[in-house]
Amino acid sequence: MAVTSREALDQQYQELLAKHNAPSGGTSKDGVAFGATGGYDGDVYSAADKFAGYDKSIVADDEGEEEDTGASMGSSQFSRGAEAPHMAAIRGLEKEGEQLDPMDTRDRRITARQNEYQNRRLAGIISPARVDPFAEQTPVRGYKDVLADERLKQQEAQVRQDIQRKKEELAKQGKTLQPEPVKRRRWDQPSEDPAAKKSSWDQVDTARSSAQATPTHLSGTPGAANWAETPRSAQTPARTPAVGGWAETPKADRTPAGPGPGSARAGRWDQTPSTERGGETPGAGGWAETPRADRTPSAGGGGGGGGRKGRWDQTPSTERGGGETPGSTWSATPRADRTPAAGGSERMADTPGNKRSSRWDETPGASQRGSATPLTPGTPSDAAMRMTPGKTPSGAAAMNIATPSPGQLGSMTPEQLQAMRWEQEIDQRNRPLLDEELDAMLPKEGYKVLDPPANYQPIRTPARKLSATPTPMGMSGFRIQMEDRSVKLLDEQPTGNMPFMKPEDMQYFDKLLVEVDEDTLSAEEQKERRIMKLLLKIKNGTPPMRKSALRHITDKARELGAGPLFNQILPLLMSPTLEDQERHLLVKVIDRILYKLDELVRPYVHKILVVIEPLLIDEDHYARVEGREIISNLAKAAGLATMISTMRPDIDNIDEYVRNTTARAFAVVASALGIPSLLPFLKAVCRSKKSWQARHTGIKICQQIAILMGCAVLPHLKSLVEIIENGLVDEQQKVRTITALAIAALAEAATPYGIESFDSVLKPLWKGIRTHRGKGLAAFLKAIGYLIPLMDAEFANYYTREVVLILIREFQSPDEEMKKIVLKVVKQCCSTDGVEPGYIREEILPDFFKHFWTHRMALDRRNYRQLVDTTVELANKVGAADIINRVVDDLKDENEQYRKMVMETIEKIMNNLGAAEIDSRLEEQLIDGILYAFQEQTQEDIVMLNGFGVVVNALGSRVKAYLPQICGTILWRLNNKSAKVRQQAADLISRIASVMMTCKEEKLLAHLGLVLYEYLGEEYPEVLGSILGALKSVVNVIGMQKMTPPIKDLLPRLTPVLKNRHEKVQENCIDLVGRIADRGAEYVSAREWMRICFELLELLKAHKKAIRRATVNTFGYIAKAIGPQDVLATLLNNLKVQERQNRVCTTVAIAIVAETCSPYTVLPALMNEYRVPELNVQNGVLKSLSFMFEYIGELGKDYIYAVTPLLEDALMDRDLVHRQTATAAVKHMSLGVFGFGCEDALNHLLNYVWPNIFEVSPHLIQNVLDCVEGMRMAIGPSRVIQYALAGLFHPARRVRMVYWKVYNSLYIGSQDALVASYPRIPNDEKNHYMRDELDYFV
Repeated sequence: MAVTSREALDQQYQELLAKHNAPSGGTSKDGVAFGATGGYDGDVYSAADKFAGYDKSIVADDEGEEEDTGASMGSSQFSRGAEAPHMAAIRGLEKEGEQLDPMDTRDRRITARQNEYQNRRLAGIISPARVDPFAEQTPVRGYKDVLADERLKQQEAQVRQDIQRKKEELAKQGKTLQPEPVKRRRWDQPSEDPAAKKSSWDQVDTARSSAQATPTHLSGTPGAANWAETPRSAQTPARTPAVGGWAETPKADRTPAGPGPGSARAGRWDQTPSTERGGETPGAGGWAETPRADRTPSAGGGGGGGGRKGRWDQTPSTERGGGETPGSTWSATPRADRTPAAGGSERMADTPGNKRSSRWDETPGASQRGSATPLTPGTPSDAAMRMTPGKTPSGAAAMNIATPSPGQLGSMTPEQLQAMRWEQEIDQRNRPLLDEELDAMLPKEGYKVLDPPANYQPIRTPARKLSATPTPMGMSGFRIQMEDRSVKLLDEQPTGNMPFMKPEDMQYFDKLLVEVDEDTLSAEEQKERRIMKLLLKIKNGTPPMRKSALRHITDKARELGAGPLFNQILPLLMSPTLEDQERHLLVKVIDRILYKLDELVRPYVHKILVVIEPLLIDEDHYARVEGREIISNLAKAAGLATMISTMRPDIDNIDEYVRNTTARAFAVVASALGIPSLLPFLKAVCRSKKSWQARHTGIKICQQIAILMGCAVLPHLKSLVEIIENGLVDEQQKVRTITALAIAALAEAATPYGIESFDSVLKPLWKGIRTHRGKGLAAFLKAIGYLIPLMDAEFANYYTREVVLILIREFQSPDEEMKKIVLKVVKQCCSTDGVEPGYIREEILPDFFKHFWTHRMALDRRNYRQLVDTTVELANKVGAADIINRVVDDLKDENEQYRKMVMETIEKIMNNLGAAEIDSRLEEQLIDGILYAFQEQTQEDIVMLNGFGVVVNALGSRVKAYLPQICGTILWRLNNKSAKVRQQAADLISRIASVMMTCKEEKLLAHLGLVLYEYLGEEYPEVLGSILGALKSVVNVIGMQKMTPPIKDLLPRLTPVLKNRHEKVQENCIDLVGRIADRGAEYVSAREWMRICFELLELLKAHKKAIRRATVNTFGYIAKAIGPQDVLATLLNNLKVQERQNRVCTTVAIAIVAETCSPYTVLPALMNEYRVPELNVQNGVLKSLSFMFEYIGELGKDYIYAVTPLLEDALMDRDLVHRQTATAAVKHMSLGVFGFGCEDALNHLLNYVWPNIFEVSPHLIQNVLDCVEGMRMAIGPSRVIQYALAGLFHPARRVRMVYWKVYNSLYIGSQDALVASYPRIPNDEKNHYMRDELDYFV
């Protein structure tokens, strides 16, 4: 039912209110039931404090605490939407013992976010310590050894490449690579004398049937247990020499024969074990594997006519009798009729001929290591493993398995460690109570200990044992858990004041889990344990613990030693489970100790570089900065010679990853030690004839130097170009490519200077673009693209015409990288002065739009951005109309991403060039296309909004005819159900409101204002903020008098909106209220303004500075409108709150009120408030005075004598902050009254300020020195130097230092004025100090 009157509207409102307040089953204290009338957005309007947990105050500069010198870098450069993971991790403060949220499934490891190339850092080897050439010691591992190792690796890699290449060539011919035949020695020849003595390898079991015999050399197939040798062909003789057979590894195709008549003595190694005399050789996994439960040797074996057999000779028989198929081998599935015997070994109940059981017949139950995957019945092994559990260990064996050593813990996975903890906890909880514990819990009298029944027997049947609790550590088999109180379990966490240790940390800190008497340890072990504790505190500790440990390890760095420190820090940094915050802290440790260790770090330079160099290619900017800082400090500590000798072997490393990171590290060394010091080395490397990898890396170093140092390469530009110029004609394609890229980087760094340095490379570059294709051509084009803008106009025109022919040919290249470079070169060529617009219009534009303005280009973000920039550059040269005419029709393209690209191009062109060249026809096409593109959006993007606003503002009054259609579109979209659409429509109003006023469309503006007023009940805060912004724009242009609805109706509606805690809503609302208070305060009653004042106090707590600034300005506007008394009373009362940020903003507001309404209206109440004996209030009054004198300037001359007694009291107060704030007030006062004859009061105040120069608080001493500077201006340097001269030559250094600091600032500020104030020194017998006027005139 439609509401037709005000009374009906009130009645409906009361009904809704009653329903909202009525108690129901689904309602709660803070909300209403789901689906009930009056539901609202709990995130916005909930009574709960959504900022719970945030800091309530922001430390300002004057009273802030001292920050940790190693505090994390500020994150103000990050956008709110995309915070770097590195900085988010650094700011996170861990609580002691804090564990990860079990619901947080994000992987925080660095390796999880890095790509495969970056993770190759984990393959780096932390090399042994190298020799320090400057120390007098015996070389352990010098430069020569390292270089030899590198060459050996290179040769090995080359051989492997040759083998692989040869295999590929033979594979194409259908052949395989055969090993070269080995020349047989005389010991290898088979003996033909049957009477000769034969070894055990020569005999063949004559009783073996042909069907069961082991394949011989004639069959060409080796046996299963082939002793790891390559099978031989059928032509290879199989006989083993008679003499012992030790010359070769025994092979499976040489089957030992059984003993027979006439044969020699057989050794125990002679025969292949078999099930019976004719059994087979063991199958898969024979002798090469550890015996398992499903392969249990039996003691029995078939009889027969053979000689004596050892226990190694026979395959354990698994046959039950002659009725079954013989030959059941080791790999057969165990049968169900096997019952474990009491001794623990599995054997057949009726196997004939069982021998005495030996230890080799048992299933090795305790052989499983803590690091192995537990072979539980659920583990998918073979069937036998699942059906036949192994022997359950007991006694010492079980103890060894249940209690892993620290070394075993280090190799366990976190899941295994967690399972072990749970098991120990359950065991602890479920253990039987002792008699002592029962006596303590229950009365001793009245209870009787019952004896078990006489016929009670524990269950020991195997069937019941199968359901027992599994053994610890995931052993195969089951047992009933019995508590063994003699076993002391290893602690899971270190004792003492130590942080929580994560499972992955145990392999590094496992020694801390073992309780030892540190007095019994050696000095080295004590040092190692001490370092371990400090690193664990730094890595996992709370901020205070971390800060203390960091300071300790820094101060004691030289005492602890470089070797022990780096041997523990560097493996931690190589850990695959390392997180961003942990890496940051460990890198900070290295940075700190480098300063302390200085030259002691030389033997460990390479170890540090292996760990730190990967930071240089990290995706996080701050990680790269940290890496550069560490390498820079390392270079300064170790020196150039050590850095070169350490990194030289890596320059031609076979791994491209190592060469890449080494080149970047060398660039950092050059920036730290200076480019000239590295030039001779670079020259030698870039001209190396031994390996192209060295030349490639040397040229890449030059490229990285240019990228890193920018215009600082200019003094050395010619030298760098000469070093790398030969690379353009190198025989290796990769070297030519990197040389061109290096020249491009040098030219970019030198822009717009230095073209004369590149004279020697122009000819090879021009020749190269005609001979190269693909990536090589792209690099050469990039170099030319950066060189052309450096040339004079006439040369640039000539070279552009030459290179454009190649560019036009490459317009149709399908390679994305080539497209990107071609676009960049076109942009650079067209931006130079010598290129004429006519040439671009005729030669470049047709092919350019044909090949680049396609849907495919709009989908690739990088090419999209480059294409827009190049097109805008072309428009700057040939004019806006030419370019817009070519793309305007594409505003109606069916591809939305392509439409956005067109819109962004038009926006940038019109922003730069305006709409002067656009005729009426193009204007119609433009507006029509923009309206179509704006309405057809499926994803609301700021690109369309910005484009629409820029075009309308550029056209100005020419858009008047289209405004009704535009406003209709806006009104229709304001009513859309999508919040994004409504927000975009409101934002568009704020963009075009000024143009509508220019076109005299006040009626249309008033209508829009009324519609926006009706939408102030918007639920979504983002949309509400945009609506308030649009209302502000309308109010600004239409004025207070013509505004509809009237201001007296609008402002009361804004008062409740001020309570909204969304930043965008707060900012736009306070701006609108401030504008109304400034220009239309008379339309609103004083009572309403006071109500708004109380709401504004809450806005002083806002996190955003712009909101707080707008709030204090609004206080000034309101005070101007209704008088300062009521506003001042409200603000002075707010000085008593605890939040410091709130009080600081209140003092600023008081100062603004004083400035707006004249100081005499505020100063009496402010000075009276100082009498309140409360620290916060008095500090607030002093700060208000400081801000007030800063704002009112020369007006302070009328009030200086009034506030002097108050400042006297404050400057004598015991509280540091009192004196600090009072000195700030005196500073602003002295600067304001300079030249107005108030020197007597200022000199009086200086006498109170001067004793504070010896304070050590950094904020106070800074304010005191600033105050002295203000006095220098107000009462003159001559007066101040009289104070300073008294202590310049004091015997105490601490006193002299302060006085000289004051004198230096005086000298810098007023050097000439001090001449007359220097003391007169009389002449003595030796020296003549007096100078007459004639002397210094001459």
